[in-house]
Amino acid sequence: MQQPFETYESNVRSYCRSFPTVFATARGCLLTDTAGKTYIDFFSGAGGVNYGHNNPYIKGKVMEYLQGDGIIHALDMYTPAKADFIDCFERTILQPRGLDYKIQFCGPTGTNAVEAALKLARKVTGRQNIFALMGAFHGMTMGSLALTTDAASRGGAGTPLGGVTHIPAPYMFPELDTIAYMETLMTDDHSGVEKPAAVVVEAVQADGGIYPFDVTWLQNLRALCDRQDVLLVVDDIQAGCGRSGNFFSFERAGIVPDMVTVSKSIGGIGMPMALLLMKPELDLWTPGEHTGTFRGNQLSLVAAKAALEVFVNEQVDRQVAEKEQIVAAFMKEQIEPIHAGIVTRGIGLLWGVDLSALGGSDLSSAVMHRCFENGLVLERVGRDNAVLKLMPPLTIEKENLLAGLQILRDVLRDML
Repeated sequence: MQQPFETYESNVRSYCRSFPTVFATARGCLLTDTAGKTYIDFFSGAGGVNYGHNNPYIKGKVMEYLQGDGIIHALDMYTPAKADFIDCFERTILQPRGLDYKIQFCGPTGTNAVEAALKLARKVTGRQNIFALMGAFHGMTMGSLALTTDAASRGGAGTPLGGVTHIPAPYMFPELDTIAYMETLMTDDHSGVEKPAAVVVEAVQADGGIYPFDVTWLQNLRALCDRQDVLLVVDDIQAGCGRSGNFFSFERAGIVPDMVTVSKSIGGIGMPMALLLMKPELDLWTPGEHTGTFRGNQLSLVAAKAALEVFVNEQVDRQVAEKEQIVAAFMKEQIEPIHAGIVTRGIGLLWGVDLSALGGSDLSSAVMHRCFENGLVLERVGRDNAVLKLMPPLTIEKENLLAGLQILRDVLRDML
């Protein structure tokens, strides 16, 4: 079954190398391959299916729309599906949080929302430079890739990536006041660094190795941007849509970014969709200045509205809070005691098991593949890909959550 892929598909394929089977069906947190083997999914489509595979409510709304001959492709024209999504997003997400944002429908991938944010920040401020953090992942197109620090990803660009100053993430040098460092770069006339248009951050670095940033640090960053008239852009593509416990990962800090990028699970069941949220005074675009043939995909809008209804009606944030406690306790009581070199960290249902001190990539790769053989799908992130990333659907049943954690525990015990 794999021969057509290996023969005809580009060498750029990646996840299929980690999970060498042909997946055929999926429901909730379970994946089934063509041989009939079932796997617990701690990957969630890289964060694209927070509400589980083929969520019956969301899928039902999409099927109903299709059966009614609803328009599927409309670029940025007005449709009932778009009106319904905007109304639902405002009523259920933005207004209850006191957030006043304009909504831009970007091309269907998260990196397009980041590109739009970069263009708009530079247009609004008239400045070119951007600050981003070391350990960041913001996308694979050229502007987003300039923000991203992973050497292998950057190497694929084939050209210099400029216009960005990378700042040490706060966990890298605990003794360094990174807020003061950034302010010095912005204000010292001998820093040699151009004042930025924006600081772009993930409130929870995911692919950087699972690092939830301290609330106080996020608040101080907001204050710095205010003092220096620099825009604060939060990339919530992976850690948003409930993944951290709140709908937006920055909510816990009580801050309001100037712009927010949203994608992945905003599309409900893996439908492609990306948004740029911006404060109204920043909406200085001229018509058609940032376009895309598939912006505002209508099926994605239908699925997104249904997903918001699931989030609210099923109290997904409360579910995540309860399951976070289960994972945190399991990590402390059953994973960390396996070996003193294991470090765990996380928030909500986004957790990392850091094996950097125990062989790094070689061990994490072996553990990932053994977990896959035993029926658990998870990926690796961070420096040297040494961190096992646990990212199950937010709606996962508690018994399946524990079953997946137990597979990981047993593999780690066996290998260590």
